[in-house]
Amino acid sequence: MFKKTTLALGVCGLLGASAAQAAMVYDQDGTTLDIYGRIAMGFEGGGVKDGKDNGEEFRNFGSRLRITAGHQITSDLRAFARVEWRFKGDERSSPGFDEVRNSYLGLESEQFGTFMAGNYNSFYDNYVMTPFDVYVERGYEFAGGGLQARGDSIGYKTPEMEGFQAVISAKHFSERGLTEAEQTEEGSVIATQGGVVYSTGPVRLAIGYVEDTVRGGGGGNGKTRFGTTAAFEVNDAFAVRVGYETRGNHDTYGGGFDKIGVGATYIYDSWQFFGDYYNIDLDNSSSDRNAWALGSMYKLTKNFDMFLELNDRNLDAVNDYEEDMYYAVGARYHF
Repeated sequence: MFKKTTLALGVCGLLGASAAQAAMVYDQDGTTLDIYGRIAMGFEGGGVKDGKDNGEEFRNFGSRLRITAGHQITSDLRAFARVEWRFKGDERSSPGFDEVRNSYLGLESEQFGTFMAGNYNSFYDNYVMTPFDVYVERGYEFAGGGLQARGDSIGYKTPEMEGFQAVISAKHFSERGLTEAEQTEEGSVIATQGGVVYSTGPVRLAIGYVEDTVRGGGGGNGKTRFGTTAAFEVNDAFAVRVGYETRGNHDTYGGGFDKIGVGATYIYDSWQFFGDYYNIDLDNSSSDRNAWALGSMYKLTKNFDMFLELNDRNLDAVNDYEEDMYYAVGARYHF
């Protein structure tokens, strides 16, 4: 049965994700080593045509392998490290692992907070916009785990104090070693991001920002992105959420927007159901985009779940191409 704490759904935390499935392989003299992995595959179809076939395909859905290590230095101070790889679970491939998703290290103290460095997910995504990040594949319109993150970063998280926690991170885009011809117009850049979260009883509130530099990929335009979310646990089985995200326009790079999202999650026994609606106002378009997503997940055991997701991003409202409703159905085994 799903744990009846719906406000925690989608909150995957950099140090605590999938802890229920992680296997402890070593624990001696304050030193630990955990291994976690999942194999996920299924079918997808639909979505944007844009001159390409969008028929059914059997595919991989985020299979990965993770190793987490830690050492208790003192009663309050712990060192940790993590590395995680993606691999293709649906077909034979060479090399076997096709991406290093995360790799970082740090120090964690209940009194002083957590310091970390390396390649980790966006703090803004993980702590501010995370109540909406409940889909296996598509349906999440805010932020993203790679937003000005995943590489060359340092970060700090305060301890939780009377329901409050603050996070801040900085990513360095360096041009060291490049010739003058290879250097970009922006030069070396440091992009920061951060947020504040407040949780009390059934309520979770969060607000944050990202310096969305054009060097970060993913459509950054040099303007600052701001976002806020509120989630409320109506009862043990039902939770609702609302979110807002905005970014200013840029005369050269464009890309300004205002996004409003509302959604809900319902849990019944081993079933989880979720749905979200977004209104997206693009500064460089005369039309709004109204997107929606619906999904369900059935947990057969604590290690095996099955999912079905439907999504219409409504991209054809602001682009000159056809789009069909996207669907995905599959299964995941966690080990």
